[in-house]
Amino acid sequence: MEQEKHIALFIDTDNVSSKYIDLILSDLASHGRVVIRKAYGNWTKDGLKGWVDILPEHAIQPIQQFDLTKGKNATDMAMAIDVMDVLYTKEVDTFCLVTSDSDFTPLSMRLINEGKLVFGYGESKTKDVFKNSCSRFLVLDSKLNKEEIQKASPGQLKQDTKLISLIRDAIDLNSDDNGWASLGPIGSFITNKSSIDIRNYGYKKLSDLIKVIDLFQTKKSGNQILVKDKKGNDG
Repeated sequence: MEQEKHIALFIDTDNVSSKYIDLILSDLASHGRVVIRKAYGNWTKDGLKGWVDILPEHAIQPIQQFDLTKGKNATDMAMAIDVMDVLYTKEVDTFCLVTSDSDFTPLSMRLINEGKLVFGYGESKTKDVFKNSCSRFLVLDSKLNKEEIQKASPGQLKQDTKLISLIRDAIDLNSDDNGWASLGPIGSFITNKSSIDIRNYGYKKLSDLIKVIDLFQTKKSGNQILVKDKKGNDG
């Protein structure tokens, strides 16, 4: 039986709205158990009242950071220090960074280099450099209102060269002599090589996304879904 993953949650309240907390915690629950929950901010600010009201409800520890110098964000430094402390002192598999601030990119990259998974959660304004540094990144404002989420069309998916290349590389690496590869290893390859989250395309499952792209074939074999690149040989 696979051991339950331990997750550490760190929230930059200056750069993400409190209205996303239920979405974040629900998503993390499907990946493991959140054993550390911390939120950073200057709680004397009126703008953070939304966070102050919900922290006790979700057992999130508030970390006070006063704005000691005008124009400088003490929250970033305090959060980064605590993340590194946890990295070296706690048994944590996955670090969750809730922020739309790309200044956390070096921190995310360091965690990845230490063999940890990094789940990023931020708003659509987040720069690609931080999104790409994470193991996976979920765009919160495209997920909160499900009515706003539209599935990417087959044409739009085919134009996403990064996505198509990742799928093709995953199939090539995991395929049998006839060119068929199991969906599980394909998903693992994509997760390990990119911050792409399938749900940002409007699809709940990787299999649903692949099926609508006419560049690939799919079929069932027992309990498995197999995928093949149509560019390969028939088998």
